[in-house]
Amino acid sequence: MSVTNFDDSRLTAIGLLTEVHSGLMSRFQPVLSAAGLSEIDFETVIRLARSPGQRLRMSDLAAQTQLSTSGVTRVVDRLEREGLVTRESCASDRRASYAALTDVGRERLESVLPEHLRDIEECFTGLLGEGELEAFLRSLRKIRDVVRPCATAGAAEAARPCPGEHQSAARRP
Repeated sequence: MSVTNFDDSRLTAIGLLTEVHSGLMSRFQPVLSAAGLSEIDFETVIRLARSPGQRLRMSDLAAQTQLSTSGVTRVVDRLEREGLVTRESCASDRRASYAALTDVGRERLESVLPEHLRDIEECFTGLLGEGELEAFLRSLRKIRDVVRPCATAGAAEAARPCPGEHQSAARRP
């Protein structure tokens, strides 16, 4: 007969992580909703904003947001209709498609970011000392690199224009 330890610290760790994520998302949602953004909309546009050239290959965006390729297509379609992102194709590789943040998308982020950052500081990062935050970020990256190694793929590639294209012509509002 096996003995199960329900007090196992591994169960505690994953349970706390789940509770913290859920609590933070509940806290952040009113600010995002007021700006007309769902959680996944915000996640998509902030990832684009923080990427080189403010664009990502659609497949990399899917990996970073944990969406399927069809799921990220639907999100980008919706955000494109709202003028927040645009699609770019690569002339030298017809299979490659990028999502890029537009000026309107950047403005929407800039409108919501101050209050969002205040919420993050108040109920998350501000609760940790500088050394604790640095250690926490190192730990999160270590775990992320194992469970989602594809999450950082393509970032450097997104900053480079496709062969034969000029960077300035690639993004259209």
